[in-house]
Amino acid sequence: MFDNLSQRLGDVFDRLRRRGALTEADMDAALAEVRLALLEADVALSVVKDFIASVREGAVGEKVLKSVTPGQMAIKIVHDRLVEALGSEAQSLNLNAPAPIPILMVGLQGSGKTTTAAKIALRLQTRDKRKVLMASLDVRRPAAQEQLAVLGVQAGVRTLPVVPGEPPVAIAKRAMRTARLEAFDVVLLDTAGRLHIDDEMMAEAVAVRDAVGPVETLLVADAMTGQDAVNVALGFHERIGLTGIVLTRVDGDARGGAALSMRAVTGCPIKLIGVGEKLDALEDFHPDRIAGRILGMGDIVGLVEKAAETIEQDEAERLAARMEKGLFDFNDMAAQLRQLQKMGGLGEVAGLMPGLGKMKKQLAEAKLDDKMLRRQQAIIGSMTKGERKRPELLKASRKQRIAAGSGTSIPDVNRLLKQYQEMTRVMKQVSKLGQKGLLRHGLSALTGGQQPFGGKR
Repeated sequence: MFDNLSQRLGDVFDRLRRRGALTEADMDAALAEVRLALLEADVALSVVKDFIASVREGAVGEKVLKSVTPGQMAIKIVHDRLVEALGSEAQSLNLNAPAPIPILMVGLQGSGKTTTAAKIALRLQTRDKRKVLMASLDVRRPAAQEQLAVLGVQAGVRTLPVVPGEPPVAIAKRAMRTARLEAFDVVLLDTAGRLHIDDEMMAEAVAVRDAVGPVETLLVADAMTGQDAVNVALGFHERIGLTGIVLTRVDGDARGGAALSMRAVTGCPIKLIGVGEKLDALEDFHPDRIAGRILGMGDIVGLVEKAAETIEQDEAERLAARMEKGLFDFNDMAAQLRQLQKMGGLGEVAGLMPGLGKMKKQLAEAKLDDKMLRRQQAIIGSMTKGERKRPELLKASRKQRIAAGSGTSIPDVNRLLKQYQEMTRVMKQVSKLGQKGLLRHGLSALTGGQQPFGGKR
């Protein structure tokens, strides 16, 4: 999500940075391009107008135009306004209520509501240590209740047994009754969806709301909804009263307009985002981090958190100790490739690194994707223990055997060797510089004047 918007805004701000001074005409031209970029990203027209007016108010004053770095100051103002538009601060689910806490899930059919219910349940159970019960109130869609039961088994979360013919309000009341009797902390109520908003669906959701008094009413919305996001959000908010929004399919080819539009028109915070199909692919929505990623500033906090979640401490300490001694072999390289995959691959990491947002496109064009990582792991896996420890053994006949064993080619093996040699040089440089030297000289000390992934300045 936001890739196209980020690319367009990045081009605008690159031009601003190159200007030594800015005139009001420069800012007008830049804001016109920002406006067009937002509209192309499916942000609602009313939201775009308010956003541009807010940016213009802060960006054309003396503070910016006579700043030492006017381009950077203008970007900061856009960033700050973007954070405001997205909600200023991250807001988590409200669990500050007497148990059992009812959470009502609403949304259109096909938005990923049932899967999101299971994701939230898993998250509450594993991260927040809450005992969770899920109940499907969808008696219209074929096998909807069975789908939630299957997801419950996969997540290790209890689901309310299905009683054929029981209406939604009765199911909701039975779920709350069961939760009280069996000391559940949270009850997730998955309501029925439709292909479009209709009176029958809304009346049903209102009846459930009135019966259980939910602490949270979450609208689950597809990030690829586009311009219709505003109508969907307003429809649910006006009839039911939303407390938050969960955006799904954020990892897909969404333009990003739904996030800006829904937050602006309802005033409801986006609390969570679905970033993949797996049940653990759910993240908190941080407006400041998302704004940074949109403007190509990266999300270093998100990168650190993702690393902390996936890195095995013992393995990290072992590699750090070897790096200090300037040691690095193919076993170490294989461990690094596995770690990169766990963190989401090259594109995901590049998107989180400050200043490397544009590299995502370069990686895609160079076909440096997860298939390449798997291919490299296959090559290393086809080496003997001795070859992995002593790469200098890899001569022509051994390369031929490794290529055949891994289903790759000799040029693939040579490319991996070249990459290994570059990584070895960097590791030795790290050991020579030490922590203070690395901090003093930065990335240039390691790359030797070269761009990452073999590019040139």
